[in-house]
Amino acid sequence: MEVSVVHARSGKTLTTLSALSPSSTVADVKRIYHQRNAKYYPDRQSFRSEPKGRSLKDDATLQSLNIKNGDKLYFKDLGPQIGWKTVFLAEYAGPLFVYLLLYTRPACIYGAGAVDKPRQQVVYLAAACWSLHYMKRLLETQFVHRFSHGTMPIMNLFKNCSYYWGFAGFVAYYVNHPLYTSPAFGDIQVYAGLIGFLLNEYGNFSIHLTLRNLRPEGSKERKIPYPTGDPMTLMFNFVSCPNYTYEVGAWACFTLMTQCVPAALFTLAGFYQMAVWAKGKHRNYKREFSNYPRQRKCIIPFVL
Repeated sequence: MEVSVVHARSGKTLTTLSALSPSSTVADVKRIYHQRNAKYYPDRQSFRSEPKGRSLKDDATLQSLNIKNGDKLYFKDLGPQIGWKTVFLAEYAGPLFVYLLLYTRPACIYGAGAVDKPRQQVVYLAAACWSLHYMKRLLETQFVHRFSHGTMPIMNLFKNCSYYWGFAGFVAYYVNHPLYTSPAFGDIQVYAGLIGFLLNEYGNFSIHLTLRNLRPEGSKERKIPYPTGDPMTLMFNFVSCPNYTYEVGAWACFTLMTQCVPAALFTLAGFYQMAVWAKGKHRNYKREFSNYPRQRKCIIPFVL
């Protein structure tokens, strides 16, 4: 069985693969193509049945895709790749380092003597909350998350790190500044925000554990997530991505606790991006599962 490999953008025929059969998978196509083009390792390849179509899944067979002898597959180079775990570790370690660095009030940024000036109680709590969040992220990346894809484009490393590291510096500069003052409503506002932050962090962790247990190690199996015995997972009754719901909730509470404009901007930027991701995952769930709960929204119960 022969299949022509055509460049998705230019339409140029790149090669013809002949060592295939109807039972060959897209992963087999990638492996054979890699043997002929060492530069394009499997994680860097994307094959489509149409030039602007969706990337074909690795476990799909040529027969299931209705690809016959003499047909074409369209190739796209995804560019140099890097492991998801590597990107996550880098983008989460940076904000922890940057925030704690500014927490020390270095003289080169705040001026001589800044470290000796008094701090509000909320400054200590904010540093603890920020550290807790990113330490949790690092530990989840190492021990909890199971990635459906092994790699992502290497440029995502620079884009993601710029976002997380940049906002870390932006927020930390103001919260740790010697001129920073406590929120308008004092301890009531601070501790209400703190309690809300901790509850949302726990909720986020509970969702991550639930999602992890849905996918056996080493597989790409997908299932519909439902609430478990943990009450924080009841959010699955209302939204498709409660991990994002709790994430936004945590940063909204951090903003309440610190009453800091940069923290509010960080929350809004994060909400926008997570809403985009949640909409995409929500669509995928509905497309993949005919019995997917119709009452669920994407990220905000009853609204979005």
